[in-house]
Amino acid sequence: MAQYNKFDLELPLKCGATLPAFLTYKTLGDPSNPAVMIPTCYTGRIAGTMNYLTGEDNAVSPKKFFVIIVGLLGGSESSSPSNQPAPFNGKNFPETVYEDNINAQVKLLEHLGIKKLYAYIGYSMGGQQAYYFATMYPDLVQKIVPVASSAKTSGFNWNFLEGVKSTVKASSDFYTGDYKEPVIVGTKAFGRVYSNWALSYEWFETEAWKEVGFESSEAYMLEDWEKRLTTWDANDLLQMAVTWQKGDISSFFDGDLNKALASIKADVLVMPSRTDQYFRWEASVKEAEGLKSGTLAIIETVWGHIAGGGADAKANVWINEQVNKLFSF
Repeated sequence: MAQYNKFDLELPLKCGATLPAFLTYKTLGDPSNPAVMIPTCYTGRIAGTMNYLTGEDNAVSPKKFFVIIVGLLGGSESSSPSNQPAPFNGKNFPETVYEDNINAQVKLLEHLGIKKLYAYIGYSMGGQQAYYFATMYPDLVQKIVPVASSAKTSGFNWNFLEGVKSTVKASSDFYTGDYKEPVIVGTKAFGRVYSNWALSYEWFETEAWKEVGFESSEAYMLEDWEKRLTTWDANDLLQMAVTWQKGDISSFFDGDLNKALASIKADVLVMPSRTDQYFRWEASVKEAEGLKSGTLAIIETVWGHIAGGGADAKANVWINEQVNKLFSF
């Protein structure tokens, strides 16, 4: 396993606080190769982030690229409610948004001696970070690939997140964020509620759980959603959700999304999932149309949103093919 690294920095936040922050990251490949940054996403950890793209024979091969995989603020590996020392620990952790993440990542790139990224690739919240990076620092990246993502969190998406947040906040063991033991009741409920949104109607109809070795949808839900989500800190889940809800690159252009998209200089490969229930492919079509250099490639899958994260083996192959086309030298 590649070694994890820690980058410490004093980070002025959009909310007004200054956080003695740290970014946790790992690198793959030779630093002399073109650099590609991949951030983690909601309930995504560095070890499992877009591995289907970063193997030696994949599109973002460490034989060709210097790959930096960096943890999201609030995502349990970089500065988060669960790991930040007092006075910013737990419920006292200040609000962090995408701007804060991108500013911290640029400082990390400076630390690594990287003047410009060849590409920035992200899934879900990672894709939103890609849009933010290309908007905030248009001259620091050549290409971006937002997968199952959007440039602006829709009202529909925002309300879905408000719903899953409520399962944690209403939990008997949450104690308004002052819990002393892991929040099991709330995170287990969170996982069950979230699962239906992350998948699709078609996933159930085609019994797609069998593709990954489960005998029933219930067995899959218990293992991959309820059990997995209990490994997450409740305040971390809430912090990441707030970051996600506030995603909107049009905020740099007085609410004009078309102007924001047109400001992006990078080549953009927009890759929505056809069955994603909250990062809708229809919105991605409009985003691609508003970009100076945008290509739309819709992932045909029954795996809903999580197809972008590597859940669908067939889609993984296709996504690699599309990224290879973008990267053709």
